[in-house]
This record gives sequence, structure tokens and C-alpha cells, in this order.
Amino acid sequence: MPGKSLPFPDRETVAAKLSALGEDDVAYLNLLFENFQQDENLLDGLDFYLNKAVQAPFLNSLKLEKCGEWLGTNAPSRLQIRLMELARSSQHPAYEAFRKGLTRSGGLENAFPKV
Repeated sequence: MPGKSLPFPDRETVAAKLSALGEDDVAYLNLLFENFQQDENLLDGLDFYLNKAVQAPFLNSLKLEKCGEWLGTNAPSRLQIRLMELARSSQHPAYEAFRKGLTRSGGLENAFPKV
């Protein structure tokens, strides 16, 4: 097949799964967590999801907090720092809501406990 192929999964698919967080979506995302080679695709999808929230006419901060809390609780330790970096990359209220949920989950502290 000539031409540029899309990475699997593409960022739109990951963003849709993060937005819904239904039972099937959670299973899909947990499968992505198992393969470190999919980390970039996952983070690209999360960035796309947050940017869509920034551009939306209505900010659903509870949904963004829930997403941040779920990712902080379920994402592997290797992703926790990168998730927090992404959450801190903007001062927009969408990123702030995501960061609030991520912090509430305690994922970063569980992954890297204080000595």
C-alpha cells in the first residue's frame, strides 16, 4: 500500500475513547497501556482530546477531571510524569480541570513515592 500509513491507533480514536470512557473504551485504553510502543500515540490522542476541549463552546470540567483521575489511577508508572507534563503545558481551564483530576488520583505519588 503506497503512501503514508496512519499510526495505530490514530489520535482521533484515542481522543474518542478518552472522551467516552465507557466499558469498551476502558478495555481499549488498558490494552494501549500494556504496550510501551503505543505511548506516543496515547499521548498524542490525549493532547488532541484536551485541545478539542479548549476549542469547545462549553467546557465540561467534570468530564475532564474524571478523565484525569482515571488516567492517573490506571496509567502505568512510566507515563505518570509525561501525563503531568501534558497537564501543566497550558493554563487554560480545560488543562487545569484535567490536572486537578490527575493530581487527585495520586498516580504520580504512587509511581514515584517520596523517599
